[in-house]
Amino acid sequence: SVEVDGKTVDYDGMWSSSLTASAAKGKPDIETVDTTERLALVAETLDVTSKPMIYDADTGGKPEIFRFTVRSLEKLGVSAAIIEDKAGLKQNSLFGTERKQELETIENFVAKIKAGQAAKTSPEFMIVARLEALIAGHGQEEALKRAIAFTEAGADAVMIHSKEKSPAEVLEFLAAYHGAMGERAVPVIAVPTTYNVITEAELYDAGVSIVIYANHMLRAAYP
Repeated sequence: SVEVDGKTVDYDGMWSSSLTASAAKGKPDIETVDTTERLALVAETLDVTSKPMIYDADTGGKPEIFRFTVRSLEKLGVSAAIIEDKAGLKQNSLFGTERKQELETIENFVAKIKAGQAAKTSPEFMIVARLEALIAGHGQEEALKRAIAFTEAGADAVMIHSKEKSPAEVLEFLAAYHGAMGERAVPVIAVPTTYNVITEAELYDAGVSIVIYANHMLRAAYP
């Protein structure tokens, strides 16, 4: 926390980033740090904070594996897990279309969401579907189709991801998603790493419920 104009300002929660976990060990961000190592870092973090934590679960692995990840995260006290709808060798999303970003089929990803939901022991634990269609260059129509499918499959929230410097495509998605789903819409998460010209208030007004400022534990390591 910091003091700003006499007021204490701090974050509402923690983001357990796979990129941070990989970089801290000098490894590429391609899921080279396994779940056991990641969970050890989560436990160490929760030893020194009582803030809620959202866990970056990458692709989540196979549904059979994701079930165990969900149970392990719940035991540690994590509040949510975010899984991304990509397949094959993971590529960091900020590469965008510079590298091949292969999307998982909707059917397979829906199965993963359902497996995670079935494994939960508490309804308060959230499973979030991370949408990579804009990152992979598949456009708004694909992003919306996937958001609707994942919502209907039982995702507790969706995360829309973009590497553009302008928030325009994210705002377009938000309008389309809320317009299509109405009261059935689940909370939406945004990560304005590249489009940081927009404020939290503006994102909230557009329909975002949670803003993640990614990889700040990594950035905090620099002087």
